[in-house]
Amino acid sequence: MSLKGSKKWDDPKTQELFQAMLKLRTVDECQRFYRDLCTEEEIVDMADRFQVAKLLTRNMDYRDIADKLKISTTTVGRVAKWLWRGMGGYQLVLSRLGLLHHTVQARGER
Repeated sequence: MSLKGSKKWDDPKTQELFQAMLKLRTVDECQRFYRDLCTEEEIVDMADRFQVAKLLTRNMDYRDIADKLKISTTTVGRVAKWLWRGMGGYQLVLSRLGLLHHTVQARGER
């Protein structure tokens, strides 16, 4: 699924940023780049969202996830929306990490 065609994403600047990200080779390089690019809070927020996606694939309850990560259930719901009906990015990464099971994938494809 391509991001092309969406006005918000059909931008040479974002494409250049994504190309730059593909040049990162190690966790250390990612940490350094993201810390220069983002605020500490933005990085923590992204990390929380990724943890939410992982916990959702384990069929964990929204409230339990929110309590565990000390975030709102609204954030959990937003991540769930993108996990199951988004562009497939969460599912792609979780699958490549061996964290997405076929039964969970089927649930998301309803």
